[in-house]
Amino acid sequence: MALPDFTMRQLLEAGVHFGHQAHRWNPKMAPFIFGTRNNIHIVDLAQTVPMLHQALQAVSDTVAKGGRILFVGTKRQAQDGVADAAKRCAQYFVNSRWLGGTLTNWKTISASIKRLRHLDDVLSSGEANSYTKKERLTLQRERDKLDRSLGGIKDMGGLPDLIFVIDTNKEDIAIQEAQRLNIPVAAIVDTNSDPKGITYVVPGNDDAGRAISLYCDLVARAAIDGISRAQGDSGIDVGASAEPVAEELPAPSSSGFQGLAGPRGTADDLKKLPGVSGAIEKKFNDLGIFHYWQLAELDHDTALTIGEEVGLPSRADAWVAKAKALTAEAE
Repeated sequence: MALPDFTMRQLLEAGVHFGHQAHRWNPKMAPFIFGTRNNIHIVDLAQTVPMLHQALQAVSDTVAKGGRILFVGTKRQAQDGVADAAKRCAQYFVNSRWLGGTLTNWKTISASIKRLRHLDDVLSSGEANSYTKKERLTLQRERDKLDRSLGGIKDMGGLPDLIFVIDTNKEDIAIQEAQRLNIPVAAIVDTNSDPKGITYVVPGNDDAGRAISLYCDLVARAAIDGISRAQGDSGIDVGASAEPVAEELPAPSSSGFQGLAGPRGTADDLKKLPGVSGAIEKKFNDLGIFHYWQLAELDHDTALTIGEEVGLPSRADAWVAKAKALTAEAE
């Protein structure tokens, strides 16, 4: 793969060039303003194109080195686009209210994530039946509240290596925290915003739905390009070899579990299981797990062994319970 291609025409059609009313401008954005039309500032796309390309290159390079990208967009029109883009490229996102200290107080945030995982386990297992209806409702509400704020970062496992921000005015706390921790920031900066402190400034409209969708799509594709480069750098091109490469087969699993060489028909969406992200789903696939019924048949010890191999042993029993439920629904 290569960095995603885009043209100035695409930016024009998405409305990237429309700024805010002239009286609402931030003078620090003057170098990026082409002119004024009907009292609306017009962004200079001749500068936006190379600066957006530079930001996409930074995203791709960060992911290629094994880094994490955090998408931040809490305004209404950005919420769905940010979440979809982050999930598509196996990265992380915050699309509800930014909790103060999400980066600078990661220890406390980690405790909240641990609580969210515990609630997921309780509510998805038979343990929930030991609670009264009112208690279950209270736990579900607490779980939903935590999931809105932390659901997109619960599998991040640490601080991000770069954050991508849609609206620098609305996400000013996130940007300040990133600056304090020296985390690079790539951001869409409108004519009413301050570009100071932004590592990769991308001048453009941060309100139009089509523009936001375009930004998110390009950044997601840049991250996927980084993943592709990382995989390519980790080995040789087997397809170009004149002689077949001797491949060392993995030793049989001590648990007795035998995975499949590939999915039987259409693979199931394993991301429906509690706590399973795109990255965890790939680890399942590497172990030969593609279907709910494979997990539904596991005993406790085998499930725990597989959980340890993918890095989430505490979720093993919850996966089995959820897989059984999903298998029953399919039947």
